[in-house]
Amino acid sequence: MPVDEAPEDDDVRQTYNFAPGYHGLVYRADVPDYGAGARREGHEDTHESEDSPPVAYGGNIRYKLQAMKWGLVPFWTKRNPDYGTVMKTINARDDSLIENRGMWNTMKQKKRCVVVAQGFYEWLKKNGGKEKIPHYVKRKDDQLMCFAGLWDCVQYEGSDEKLYTYTIITTDSNKQLKFLHDRMPVILNNGSDQIRTWLDPHRSEWSKELQSLLKPFDGELECYPVSKEVGKVGNNSPTFIIPVASAENKNNIANFFSTGKSPIGKNKAESKEGEDETRLSGTPRNVKQEDDRPTIDVQRTEDNAPMPVPVPETSPSGLKRKNGEDTFSPEAEHIVKAPKLELSSPKQADSPSKHAQEGQRRKTRSATSNGTALKASPSKASDGSQRITNFFNK
Repeated sequence: MPVDEAPEDDDVRQTYNFAPGYHGLVYRADVPDYGAGARREGHEDTHESEDSPPVAYGGNIRYKLQAMKWGLVPFWTKRNPDYGTVMKTINARDDSLIENRGMWNTMKQKKRCVVVAQGFYEWLKKNGGKEKIPHYVKRKDDQLMCFAGLWDCVQYEGSDEKLYTYTIITTDSNKQLKFLHDRMPVILNNGSDQIRTWLDPHRSEWSKELQSLLKPFDGELECYPVSKEVGKVGNNSPTFIIPVASAENKNNIANFFSTGKSPIGKNKAESKEGEDETRLSGTPRNVKQEDDRPTIDVQRTEDNAPMPVPVPETSPSGLKRKNGEDTFSPEAEHIVKAPKLELSSPKQADSPSKHAQEGQRRKTRSATSNGTALKASPSKASDGSQRITNFFNK
């Protein structure tokens, strides 16, 4: 479509998270602020000069791109409305335009436009609306989307500034988006006869032909879940339009912790399993692991510790382990061993009998003390405690 006039780049909000109240890009016929056709009697938008001549449209119609605020404010508004009021006019239902009455009556006849965007977001509700998953919708051919819209111009009392605003017309969802929502924007094909008819300033009366343009999109769309961060107004990132499960999405935890051996294209069950292992082990990518089994931290006191393992009479090569360095995890059915060892000098090495005497004197209950072997008390036997060796003999 031809463009005879366009705004400065700074006048249009370029963002990956466009919210109501932002200034977007609107394409329309170059007509006066009161709209196409002759000016009607009783029209109260006094921002146009009273002696403005009627506009005659020949074969050469001018079109313009203009920055407008999302959330239509009708021309008869006297004061700046609050945010809640504006939110009610960000969309206009197609079935509300059938009859020639209501707040959209003037705009649908004389002030039609096309809203230009790369795509739009819609939230899938789950668990009775408790969970909302954002989805991004775009054309499969990557062309810009052209939404059918209405615009208006208002000038508040006591103000010299004109405010241009717009709304997007919605219709029933097509088969592709029925699972997501029951409504979708009316999408017109760029450069098509649909757009020329919709924007034609000669058509200043509402007709069945114009109403028939407001229908679900029959082309192919792409729809996929994206980051929930897009739900926070003010957040802005190019990752918002990248699929959550995509290899390009660096915020995907599965991609962050994936190793060179693991393929990127995992199914949901495999991805979830990988995330759980990462959460348990906390080992980032490219860090060598001593054991592939997941680590489970068990918080327990000495009183709840399993009974110690009887130690052989001789220890290997003069090595001994520090107290508290072996953590037993019966829930995981394995023992997590800390690799930290220290060499003991011959002078420090004591006989097993001496260790036994010291163990009896100290009455320790540590599960990791080297050289202690306490007998199980009756109270412990009755409450289900077992020797640690029983876990490895099963």
